[in-house]
Amino acid sequence: MPTKKQDPLGPIVSSGHLATGALPALSEIEFGLIMLNHAFHRWMVRCMSAAGVPDLSAVDILVLHNINSRDKPKTLADICLVLNIEDTHVVTYALKKLERLKLIKSGRRGKEKLVMVTEAGADACERYKAMRESLLVRSVLATEVSAEALSDMASRLRALSGHYDHAARAAASL
Repeated sequence: MPTKKQDPLGPIVSSGHLATGALPALSEIEFGLIMLNHAFHRWMVRCMSAAGVPDLSAVDILVLHNINSRDKPKTLADICLVLNIEDTHVVTYALKKLERLKLIKSGRRGKEKLVMVTEAGADACERYKAMRESLLVRSVLATEVSAEALSDMASRLRALSGHYDHAARAAASL
């Protein structure tokens, strides 16, 4: 049975000392996530700017897309839960900024504050989507990676996020 050839330089990681433990491949994943995270944030900011809405942060853009999703009002708790953001202040700041730019509006359901996308916000999301299809999706399709492979990768990343969340809770209790 053929064995995987060992790279003489070792795994590609950001912190070699972390790759010397029992699971060096996890350090490779972490380095890939670092690179992906920064590239993804850079992409979102530049795409939204090209779509006509400059000066939004990556979190602002994630929050706007989440509010636009499924065309139903959201609470702060809904947004934080879906985006897995623990610090509600980060989302509150994004909401204030998006409302100031008239991309979202707020209302109430009883005592609960709700936010919903405005027509300007929905238009910005549509322009972003068109830009994404043209620049990003077309490029990824050209790599011939299957939709199934991408879905499998997404599922594994979500599962891995659970391990990090569990480890974070454990570390917080020390």
